[in-house]
Amino acid sequence: MSSPYTLRPVEAGDLPFLWDMLYEAAAVDATMRAIGREQALAMPVVQKYLAGWGREGDSGWIAVNEQQQPLGAAWYRLFPAESPGYGFISESIPELTIGVHERARGLGVGGALLQALLRSAREQGWSALSLSVDRRNPALRLYERHGFRDAGVSQPQDSSVTLVAHFSTER
Repeated sequence: MSSPYTLRPVEAGDLPFLWDMLYEAAAVDATMRAIGREQALAMPVVQKYLAGWGREGDSGWIAVNEQQQPLGAAWYRLFPAESPGYGFISESIPELTIGVHERARGLGVGGALLQALLRSAREQGWSALSLSVDRRNPALRLYERHGFRDAGVSQPQDSSVTLVAHFSTER
């Protein structure tokens, strides 16, 4: 049986869809959902995940169905220490973001995108990838199944935890 979707690298024309998926990722948080898409995506702390896309260290994948409609996206990028992302560990470890369209959840799209990102990161010579996830988000189990572990930078009382997946290669 063939998969109902395929994966391809992010292309320049995918940026509007990446913004949609950034909102899907951010809207897991009730506060972000409550303020709505436009206000959430206008926040600098959210915008940094895509603003100026295409800079060094940016890499991503898109899942598309047989009609080439995008279903989900996953990407990573580097952040400077003075403007860290939620899952920041260091300036030399990219932080990933993943979003799957509501209609495509439960089809394995998130796991396939995550595997593609991990493979890309290894091939590009990164030593690790990091992310931040709400402790109640079911995606936490997905990340753990793919080798992500608590990075030891989050407090136990924090609603989110920073995870890291280390690779054997050095950059």
